[in-house]
Amino acid sequence: MVLLPDADATRALGRRLAGFLRAGDLVLVVGELGAGKTTFAQGVGEGLGVEGTIASPTFIIARVHRAPAGRPSLVHVDAYRLTSLAELDDLDLDESIGDAVTVVEWGEGLAEVLADSCLTVTLDRGRGADLGPEADARRGTVRGRGPRWDGVDLAPLLQSVDADS
Repeated sequence: MVLLPDADATRALGRRLAGFLRAGDLVLVVGELGAGKTTFAQGVGEGLGVEGTIASPTFIIARVHRAPAGRPSLVHVDAYRLTSLAELDDLDLDESIGDAVTVVEWGEGLAEVLADSCLTVTLDRGRGADLGPEADARRGTVRGRGPRWDGVDLAPLLQSVDADS
């Protein structure tokens, strides 16, 4: 668990995670409304060096952000409005997942079927003494599942994060 005192720190965690990611990686971002899922995705996009503004794809459902040559693109998905696996399948994400990093907001319990491995990033805005006085403070956790993440040390992600990370 890492304390994220503000949106800049949440974005910095995404940038830091981007250094671990490669084409074919699936990242599920979990958290309540306003927890910072899109802010986190912005950081991943910055870290990958993708083109365009990373904005919530709630009504578009999925956006592709191209990266410079030699780097994976970012497929940013918001599964909030999806109600079934069939709707997820209609997005044809399996066509691009091998060539891009795919970040799915609200994807837990649905999008895991896209890959045999994934990272789950949980952003929690729970109120508590460990969050301090900041209204924007969150707790972030990162958990890997599957062969891609077996033996990968994610501990550096969970060190103190600041906007300069």
